[in-house]
Amino acid sequence: MSSYKLLKNIFVDTIDVEEYIELESALYSYNRLLDSVSRPLKMILLFGRPGTGKSVLLNRIYQNLKYQREIHYFDAPSIEPREFFRKFFKLVTLKDLPKNTEVNFTTLVDYCKSIKGKREITILLDEAQMYAGDMLEKIRILSDTGAIKFVISIHKTENEDLIAKEHFQTRIWETIELRNVSKDELKSYIHKKLLKRNYFDVADTIKDKHINLIYKLTDGNFRECNKIMFKVFEIYEHYESLPEYKINEKKFSKKFIEMAGIRLGYIDV
Repeated sequence: MSSYKLLKNIFVDTIDVEEYIELESALYSYNRLLDSVSRPLKMILLFGRPGTGKSVLLNRIYQNLKYQREIHYFDAPSIEPREFFRKFFKLVTLKDLPKNTEVNFTTLVDYCKSIKGKREITILLDEAQMYAGDMLEKIRILSDTGAIKFVISIHKTENEDLIAKEHFQTRIWETIELRNVSKDELKSYIHKKLLKRNYFDVADTIKDKHINLIYKLTDGNFRECNKIMFKVFEIYEHYESLPEYKINEKKFSKKFIEMAGIRLGYIDV
């Protein structure tokens, strides 16, 4: 078995499209979002529990379309309205706002109305639950100009569902929900992550009994799966450093999965 440090780093949580793993459910969501972005819709809501792949999906759409159309990815929410609207002003007007100048929102709305039918701009807003209510209201107003299409990504919780309904209930034309994956897809996800880096021998040792336990601990959530696998290989790395301990490279350790679950708080002791 190769370096456990390299193995654990395969499961570092990332939105890098190079690390994207094609699964049937992910492909379905991607095609739905691609179809929605291609249609004349004002507002698209993408929501799901943390760790279901929303950021990865947005980033993949952006990377695949950025040379074909006007599309922009706001990956980190701009908590300050001033910062958000300066960035928005620049990408819409294609001009820099003079220093120490505030964006006049009414003028910005009028400008967006003036380019309706001339340009089609898509804005991907990740982690939109972090925006304040007045910011969401202004985003709604901008979408109503018909020149800006927004894809709003929000974590699925009771409060944040309420935020989405409160501000966008009559504006959302398409809703795409991402869910945790099935046990079979989780197995495919883990194996493909390893096979992509040519760890065929390691993938072959991870059997259904291991997948069953990982699925039980993570409920098919990508982020939780990555955390478990990272911790498992970190434990392997630790025991590899102990001269008195001999690792069986032909068998994947169920005990290490349980240890990882305990350390991460998934298993009570």
